[in-house]
Amino acid sequence: MPAHESPELVDLFTAYTAGPDSIGAHLRASAARTRAGDPLLVVTGADMALYPGDGGPPTVLPYRLSNRGFKELAAVSHLGTALASLIELRHREPDGTWRRDADRLLHHVRRARAANSTALWRDRIAAISYRGREADIAAMIDYACAITERYLVRALADPSLLDHRTLRETYLDDGHHELPVSFNRIMVATFFLVGLDTSHRLITWLDDQGIDWTRTMVVVVGRIGRPTAGVTWRTNGVAGMVLAASRGELPLDRLYIAPHAAGFATPVDGDLREVRAVEGQLRQLWAGTRVTVELGAAMFEGYPAFCPGDADLGRDGQTVTRAADVVSEQPLIRAVDDWLTLITRLRLVMEDPRQLLSGAVTDYAAQQLIAHANDPRAVTVPGLDNEPYPAHGTAHAAA
Repeated sequence: MPAHESPELVDLFTAYTAGPDSIGAHLRASAARTRAGDPLLVVTGADMALYPGDGGPPTVLPYRLSNRGFKELAAVSHLGTALASLIELRHREPDGTWRRDADRLLHHVRRARAANSTALWRDRIAAISYRGREADIAAMIDYACAITERYLVRALADPSLLDHRTLRETYLDDGHHELPVSFNRIMVATFFLVGLDTSHRLITWLDDQGIDWTRTMVVVVGRIGRPTAGVTWRTNGVAGMVLAASRGELPLDRLYIAPHAAGFATPVDGDLREVRAVEGQLRQLWAGTRVTVELGAAMFEGYPAFCPGDADLGRDGQTVTRAADVVSEQPLIRAVDDWLTLITRLRLVMEDPRQLLSGAVTDYAAQQLIAHANDPRAVTVPGLDNEPYPAHGTAHAAA
């Protein structure tokens, strides 16, 4: 049987928050109009677009497609994980199917080692940020392939070597007498080289734009990396690059990450029609988020404020005891009548764009259910239970 909805109460809900004619929609549109002249920097998983404001044409950098050497370096970075995965397959699939994967990996390692050279990195991949290091990169990749080939050959001959401890002690970790360089160090080097190249190109491009970071609206949209990655300031690598490129001039609270928002496809042959078409909705996304943050500060003045970042104050589990405190994560609710914390959480979910607006006390409700054998009747509902509400129908009508 479908859940019943009261039309009258649903209409009250939509009057503020749903539909193009709601109060919330009007406020977001108004906020976007007041910021129409501000620069807007939009980052997707593949591109970066700068909208200068006031209808000026956007400029686009396809930073992923122009990445030189990414797949080649990532191929080497993944060798350690590939070997660890073979170990797992051997233990999980005792029928020996791991051997086909091991043989195929060995084949490709040998082909990659034969194709690798200083000339490949200097003359064909030719990443500007790798200039002067091409011989060193080629030597590192040759070494990585060589030690991986040796491990695979030995493991195929003696499958008992396909063991996580053996992999750590003879391949991954420092201290093995046969290896001058552990593979863990190679993983760090390859990841760093990719970050070095991407950051160099982004910083160069952003410097060329002459951006006023104090006025710029920055939003990272869509998926970047694996599905669970990059949804916070500290875990989104591209956001970190933009913050670094601003040389500290971009306030953290002007950078929003919207993993569920749609951006635009990489322009083909300089066609920017799609990039232009989404500017309005992306401006409204940023401005609408910002105006909710500002509402939180206005509505809950006198309660601890949200402080973006990884500040010591406001870490998860902290208790707040005074209005002068700041929080960067949900503070710990000490009791059902801990109103300073309960209302501080209302302010936090509005000011912190990472939070779900309805999630101010959801975790506390779940904790209380666990503490009371999952019996909702045994839980005290703050703000409802034991409050002196007049009986239904006897409350004073609004003037």
